[in-house]
Amino acid sequence: MISRFMVSMFLSVVVASVSQVLLKKSALKEYDNVIKEYLNPYVIGGYGLLFGSMLLTVYAYSGMDYKNGPVIESLGNVFVLVLGYFVFRERISFRKILGIACIMAGIVIFNL
Repeated sequence: MISRFMVSMFLSVVVASVSQVLLKKSALKEYDNVIKEYLNPYVIGGYGLLFGSMLLTVYAYSGMDYKNGPVIESLGNVFVLVLGYFVFRERISFRKILGIACIMAGIVIFNL
């Protein structure tokens, strides 16, 4: 049965994936100086979302079995791949598809 804690963990993974995209977007830009490189909306937003993701994860673990956390967390790799494709137009290679297939197979096997 899916509880609000599992939904919270899933949401935490989505938020963390979006924060990774924001941080990568910032890393791909050129900045005039070091301060602008580390204090810009992408970096501040990315780390803010990571902090929010951490709070959601702590809340999720307060009410769900610990064994389910890493399974849900592994979906972050899938989300980052999909977001990278749509946001950065990154190629999805056969090796990436194979890696995602292994992750998904692991999730299925774990839940048997």
